[in-house]
Amino acid sequence: MRIVKNFVNGAYEEPTGEVKYPVYNPAFGEKIAMVAEAKRDEVDRAVDLAFDAQKKWSEIPIPDRVKILFKLETLMWDSIEEIAEITTIEHGKTFEEARGDAIRAIQNVESAAAATYHIMGSSNKDIASGVDEELIREPLGVFAIISPFNFPLMIPFWFLPYAVALGNTVVVKPSEKTPLSMEKSMELIKKAGFPDNVIQLLNGGKEAVEYILENKKIAGISFVGSTPVAEYVYKKGTSLKKRVQAGASAKNFILVMPDADLEKNIKNIIGSFFGNAGERCLAGAVLVTFEENHDSVVKKFVDAARELRIGYGMEKDVDMGPLIREEHRSKVKEYIESGINEGAKILLDGRKYRNERYPNGFFLGPTVFDYVTEDMRIAREEIFGPVASVIKVDNFDHAIEMINRSRYGNASSIYTSSGYYAREYVKRIKAGNVGVNIGVAAPIAFYPFAGMKDSFFGDLHPQGGLDHILFFTDSKVVISRW
Repeated sequence: MRIVKNFVNGAYEEPTGEVKYPVYNPAFGEKIAMVAEAKRDEVDRAVDLAFDAQKKWSEIPIPDRVKILFKLETLMWDSIEEIAEITTIEHGKTFEEARGDAIRAIQNVESAAAATYHIMGSSNKDIASGVDEELIREPLGVFAIISPFNFPLMIPFWFLPYAVALGNTVVVKPSEKTPLSMEKSMELIKKAGFPDNVIQLLNGGKEAVEYILENKKIAGISFVGSTPVAEYVYKKGTSLKKRVQAGASAKNFILVMPDADLEKNIKNIIGSFFGNAGERCLAGAVLVTFEENHDSVVKKFVDAARELRIGYGMEKDVDMGPLIREEHRSKVKEYIESGINEGAKILLDGRKYRNERYPNGFFLGPTVFDYVTEDMRIAREEIFGPVASVIKVDNFDHAIEMINRSRYGNASSIYTSSGYYAREYVKRIKAGNVGVNIGVAAPIAFYPFAGMKDSFFGDLHPQGGLDHILFFTDSKVVISRW
């Protein structure tokens, strides 16, 4: 059983910490690698090397940094099939989903190259007699990236290329559940021409996160994970004077209006709920209907969910793969039990699914509940699995009020043919990413990945846009008299 390697000082290294975490192929239910917990001295050494490398890296002309990013983009496109297969094997998502994960990562490399154009300063002559003033933006130093298991490549690349394009160095800690995609990517980063220690990779779990938080040379942290951990990382990081952006949990509501074109949109709606086996922060979780369209929407939804093909993601025509771990599958099953116990009506029970070809895989079929009320656990808490809850509301205003009562505000979508209701929904809904006839409201790379309420901690959001410029650089104002 091989141990996943770190990438420090320009080379792959065998870790020296305690071997703790198994990496599985979730479709087979088999261990394929092991992850060691990074020791404090390993973290400190990597950060020291990044700290020393940052000054020299920041002095490399921006056009030369951009050339390296473009080289990385080319290498990633050339290796996309291999990367996608690695992601499918370690995560369980379908090959096409894994390929989409890689494409989103590559798009962020492209966007980061363009981001360098937006750090141009501003200046004014004669703000006083004989006095000039200018604003410039400077990199801050070393940033740490702590990413989750569900998008092993895309989410680190929400941050990594922007940080280095703007003159910083980074240390990446991927999820201990899915470290192989980033392990492979470090080979491409090296080939692209990044100097040693500009981008480094350390593996581990909770202890490694603590060492990162406590390292005084780290200027900022980019994190994505569950709300309790995001809040902890945000509070501890900021208390130690670090910049922190922390994406967190979600409970995304999908409102289907009576005038929605169901025939056209049902596949898109189903993809929102059950794509990536529901293990994504943009997944639809609660389907909202009215009295007049409830029965027709539910019937089409259940029929479409029942037709989903479940299996090993490397096989053709598979729509949904397994969950990440047996313990996670057990947790999702507990939510299904809670829905039944609280009085929801189960229309499709994913616990009954069996895959004869892969009997040891962590598979769970799509599950659909009707007659759900907003006080039930399945309507309030993030399940992170293929479980859909249907809630019927009285009218549009009732829907808005109910959705906005959720503690989460990551994403929400409306399906409608009415421009009026679409506009009202966008204006009134309290969610950072809003879809109109789009079930997965995933921003393109040069827009920020927004989030509100308990779905985000911080001031400046992940991914592209002005937020990243402001997060990874600081302002310096120069006032001169000659």
